[in-house]
Amino acid sequence: MQTSDGHSRYATSYAAWQADPDAYWAAAAQRIDWDKAPDRIFDPASGPYGRWFPDARLNTCHNAIDRHVAAGRGAQPAIIWDSPMTGRVETLTYAALLGRVSKLAGALAARGVGAGDRVVLYMPMVSEAAIGMLACARLGAVHSVVFGGFAAVELAARIADARPKVILAASCGLEPGRVVAYKPLLDAAIALSPHKPDAVLVLQREQALAALVPGRDEDWLEAESAAAPVACVSVAATDPLYILYTSGTTGKPKGVVRDNGGHAVALRNPMAMLYGVEPGEVMFTASDVGWVVGHSYIVYAPLLTGATTVLFEGKPVGTPDAGTFWRVCAQHGVKAMFTAPTAIRAIKRDDPEGRLLAQYDLSRLEALFLAGERCDPPTAEWCAAMLRKPVIDHWWQTETGWAITGNFRGLGLFAPRFGSGGKASPGYDVAALDEAGQRLPPGETGTLAVKLPLPPGCLPTLWQADDRFRVSYTETFPGWYNTSDAGVVDAEGYVSVMSRTDDIINVAGHRLSTGAMEEVLAGHPDVAECAVVGVKDSLKGQVPLGLVVLKSGVAKGEAAICRELVGLVRDRIGPVAAFKDARVVARLPKTRSGKILRATLRKIADGEDYIVLPTIDDASILDDMEGALRGIAR
Repeated sequence: MQTSDGHSRYATSYAAWQADPDAYWAAAAQRIDWDKAPDRIFDPASGPYGRWFPDARLNTCHNAIDRHVAAGRGAQPAIIWDSPMTGRVETLTYAALLGRVSKLAGALAARGVGAGDRVVLYMPMVSEAAIGMLACARLGAVHSVVFGGFAAVELAARIADARPKVILAASCGLEPGRVVAYKPLLDAAIALSPHKPDAVLVLQREQALAALVPGRDEDWLEAESAAAPVACVSVAATDPLYILYTSGTTGKPKGVVRDNGGHAVALRNPMAMLYGVEPGEVMFTASDVGWVVGHSYIVYAPLLTGATTVLFEGKPVGTPDAGTFWRVCAQHGVKAMFTAPTAIRAIKRDDPEGRLLAQYDLSRLEALFLAGERCDPPTAEWCAAMLRKPVIDHWWQTETGWAITGNFRGLGLFAPRFGSGGKASPGYDVAALDEAGQRLPPGETGTLAVKLPLPPGCLPTLWQADDRFRVSYTETFPGWYNTSDAGVVDAEGYVSVMSRTDDIINVAGHRLSTGAMEEVLAGHPDVAECAVVGVKDSLKGQVPLGLVVLKSGVAKGEAAICRELVGLVRDRIGPVAAFKDARVVARLPKTRSGKILRATLRKIADGEDYIVLPTIDDASILDDMEGALRGIAR
């Protein structure tokens, strides 16, 4: 709820951080249990830009589970698994969660997993996904969760880079109307990868039992049941907790690293400040554990707080209808909900009058949070009118792990501005920069950047790639973290993200590399050259459009080639890419140096005005593009 002192309370908190960052984060660190408390808060000489809590030690799993049980909260629900895909709802208390996590950690330890070893998880939305993550954290092992929708070649790339000792997987995932067999994809990925795991533990789901490879694969639940529980392993605050791969513009995934200490402090800090969630209260984050939102706000932040988290296996519509999110909120007493704008657009499409919403008692729901992509104002306005509660858009990235900007329930909400992600969180100095790296005046569009050092919880580097970190994030604007988002900061501090500055597109909140898709299209024997651009879509925000130029003398029909191209992207990258439209064109617009004008193509497809660049090789081609693409956006 908005309060009259919201501006002053936010301003006071932000000013306190600005005045003494070390003191601010030292106070935040007191909410965490330490094996060795930090004597030093920040070391600017370590890593590419510095490291937080460099002399401290802790265990993330202890902070997420053990300490709550020790404090007498063992009977409180920790995880509510709500699965309309199976018709089941199951609750794990903190005590029960401790039992399962400590035994799975024992099973991993018995198979050679120790501190610093990597474990890849390839899981659907089941409680075991969180149990697996926490078991790794208990041992000081590094987990890397791969979204279950990725195809074998993408999974193989992550296995090759992370080099896991063990893989945790499920036999299948469930989608409306179909069962997705995970194990054949995993087997193919292991075959493709030059690195092979020592063991694979498979959670057998009754919807599709998997064949186990003798000598490598084991039944997860049998291994867990037979194991002896193990205690938490103390690790350095700077040791990695997880690797989460995000798309790179080269097509090679980037392994975003999250450290233990900064992550625990950063995720505990905003739970009350930003989301208004306290210990014992319920948070429902409708995302997937394969994405950063799932890591941060399905698993770690609620459990670090001692709250209850809802782990939902379903979709915003179709499981069974567009009221399913509201049913979950009412049934489980949700206080704060978090989802992506694309989910709200889908609900709005199916239930524009809010009739399904009106069937549920949402009196305990206090706010809805949106992130993952820019939320268009009409969607936010519709949702606020239907819910009659605050709808808060906030901006963050895989790399940051928590909100760069937002609106702060614990500090008293300031007036929302739909289309803006709010104001900078304490810890972030956000500016719009010009090409020379200078701050632009309020209201002018530039590259959004964060003054270094990044706060705790943000990536300290990329997995075994410090130089790639510098090139990707800090080289363009020395002294700044380059978000690769374009936007504005207005005179009152509201930040609005307008678009990406690179060729990453955002499909329903999932960042995907157009370069990776172009590599797939270019591999077709009939394709001479190609471009993939993201075009506007009323439901998903953006969808990829493939434009291909065929080799001379190709006899096969264009429609057949386009169908093959769609199938190739689905097989190589997975259905998450939402690649459904490939078109044959005679040629692509380029600069004289041979660079394809992707931004111009995107504007033509979106029906926007564009400038004919002076470096274009042949301006007449743009007329052909207009005829082929104008009005394609949905």
